[in-house]
Amino acid sequence: MKLTLPPRIGGAPLEVDTADNRQILIIGANGSGKTRFANRLMADLGPKSFKMSALKALYGKEDEDLSPGSIDSLYRDATSSGSGIIRQDIKGELERMLALMLNEEMLNLIAFKYGGDEDDDSEVSPKRNAVRRAARDRLPFTRLDRLIRKWQEVFPGNRVLIESGRMIFGRELTEDTYSSSKLSAGERAALYYLGAAMFAPEGAAIFVESPDMLLHPSSIRSLWDSIEQMRSDCTFIYITHDLSFASTRGDGVTVWVKGCDPRKGEWDYDFMTSADGLNDEVYLAILGARKPVLFIEGDGVNSIDAKLYPLIFKEYTVKSLGGCDRVIESTRTFNSLRAFHNLDAFGIVDRDRRDQGEVNYLRGKRVFVPEVAEIENIFMIEAVVRAVARHFRRDEEKAFLRVKKSIMRLFETDLRQQALMHTRHIVKKTVEHRIDGRFANINKLEEHINDLCQSINPRGIYEQYCRDFRRYVSHGDYASVLKVYNRKTMLSESHVARACGLRRDDKDSYIRAILSILKEDRADADTIREAIRSTFNLE
Repeated sequence: MKLTLPPRIGGAPLEVDTADNRQILIIGANGSGKTRFANRLMADLGPKSFKMSALKALYGKEDEDLSPGSIDSLYRDATSSGSGIIRQDIKGELERMLALMLNEEMLNLIAFKYGGDEDDDSEVSPKRNAVRRAARDRLPFTRLDRLIRKWQEVFPGNRVLIESGRMIFGRELTEDTYSSSKLSAGERAALYYLGAAMFAPEGAAIFVESPDMLLHPSSIRSLWDSIEQMRSDCTFIYITHDLSFASTRGDGVTVWVKGCDPRKGEWDYDFMTSADGLNDEVYLAILGARKPVLFIEGDGVNSIDAKLYPLIFKEYTVKSLGGCDRVIESTRTFNSLRAFHNLDAFGIVDRDRRDQGEVNYLRGKRVFVPEVAEIENIFMIEAVVRAVARHFRRDEEKAFLRVKKSIMRLFETDLRQQALMHTRHIVKKTVEHRIDGRFANINKLEEHINDLCQSINPRGIYEQYCRDFRRYVSHGDYASVLKVYNRKTMLSESHVARACGLRRDDKDSYIRAILSILKEDRADADTIREAIRSTFNLE
């Protein structure tokens, strides 16, 4: 879907192509005009737009939205049909949505049971009888069925029953049941979002006002991942002032609305990128997640780390912090306060050119370090490449051998430069460690530095790296190459996307394919997830 955004102050309106990324975030401070901005975009889209607001659904019972296709409009249509099944005095979008689902369920059951006998005298009997026979053969999978399934996925351990024409909720471990009115505000909001999304027109742009409101931070990501997966035909446009919500929707476009001129109907807005510096501080909301915390590198929105690791380490609350030093320090600090919050904290940093001693030290401090040089290399792990090729119905052996050949050739060409970079890292770390001492005078310091040059022997280190790297090449040791090879362009230069059968041969397409497999838990998702977890030496 190609969208033209509303008029822009001092320039032409920006455009968004959601063919690859089906998420748009409209963010801005209170009073910046982001709600007016969204309303203008909805008006421009017309029937292809569909709005969801938990605040209105739960608390705006007197505020009806009778625009075509809305829940209120669908309810009015159903009650005016004169079927007699659905009550005509229901107020509130949540209650009306549930009534529409139960009404649909009843109509399906009636059609199933009372399809009628075949009427050969009717001119339309062949078609009618075929429909009746089909209805008697199998009940359709309804919106209500999908709602119950999705609800129990988002809230494991909960159960849903239909009793006397009402939805009844309960816990698996108890016999107590209660109506939807007894659910918490967050649970009712989640129930509304899961159900309302099913009524959006096919291929619609679904506008979600304050998508994080009333919801606990620990459930926001899983809820919206589930809804987006359920409505993969739609584009989701989120309107929020909470920048932390952007970290849960890291694959889309973020529009920053700075202000507006209501008289002219123009807005001051721009696309937000990582350079704009989203304030991704460690929120106290982490404490309410009741899951261990995993600090990672990256900006939390555009970095590969923020997109990948939440899909791999689902048992953690993943939080982006920026650089590796901050990840290491935050992990240490958070764990030192464990008596206060009773949560474990871990970190993930790239291996880069760290030697085994540095890696062991970090792992001892609960900072995970992969057996590959950097995040890009994780996508090149043999099992991952094979799984993607298999997913796109390519010969996984041929695909991997093709990729391996490309990587080994690139590494061999780059071997001496890589050895030099590793040598520089070792020398730098050694000097920083050994020069940190007490010296009686400048002469002693000079003597110490002169001795360092002799004892460190950088040329010897360099030549040893060259020998090791040549051995990797001669033995075809692909895993060892990934462990030491830092090259950000590896994904593009290896043509891994083309080898695995993707239409577009670029880095972003390949990464997006892997994220899609993981998000939707398609076949091979477990293989990819286990391969990536294993590179951190985790059970």
